[in-house]
Amino acid sequence: DSDAAVERAWTAWAAEYDLDPAAVLAIAHGTPAERTVGAVLPDLAPDEVARAAARQLMLQYDDLSDIVPTYGAERLISVLARRTMPWAVVTSADRRLARARLHAAGIPAPVLITSEDVTAGKPAPDAYLLAARTLGVLASRCLVVEDAEPGLRAGRAAGALTAALKRLDGDIRLSDLEELADFLDTNGPEPSRPDKV
Repeated sequence: DSDAAVERAWTAWAAEYDLDPAAVLAIAHGTPAERTVGAVLPDLAPDEVARAAARQLMLQYDDLSDIVPTYGAERLISVLARRTMPWAVVTSADRRLARARLHAAGIPAPVLITSEDVTAGKPAPDAYLLAARTLGVLASRCLVVEDAEPGLRAGRAAGALTAALKRLDGDIRLSDLEELADFLDTNGPEPSRPDKV
């Protein structure tokens, strides 16, 4: 859960560019920094967009004081491990920021796909398609769990089933990750068992 840090960084960045923080925050969650910068500062040249996005990311790299696992994440990861279900973290953050936040939250991601791994970030499906290929499964057999509309759109475009948090609209609506852990614990595939000798 990095919402507070994201909002602090985008609010500080918006002030530096004399922009309304609320307007920036309305589109920033779940979107790569360069896409957000390009949307709120459409007259910038591509190299200026890159510099402005890099500045925004610099504001986030060291702001990790209140990064915690989203409620239910630890149990969900435990259920996925017990049931031997592959999973990945797919994020609009760059690799440095993603690793820093995952480390701060104590979440070891078996597969990490960041904005640097694809040409087109969310809401394009590229990152989810890459995650599915890396996991060795069809995207249509994946469940994309998202807390931002660009990610839900990316998951749908990839052909995956979507589960939405934060009262967003997905194929499945979740109140939290604990609810998903409960469902998978009860209805998920049986864990693979070693052959008996």
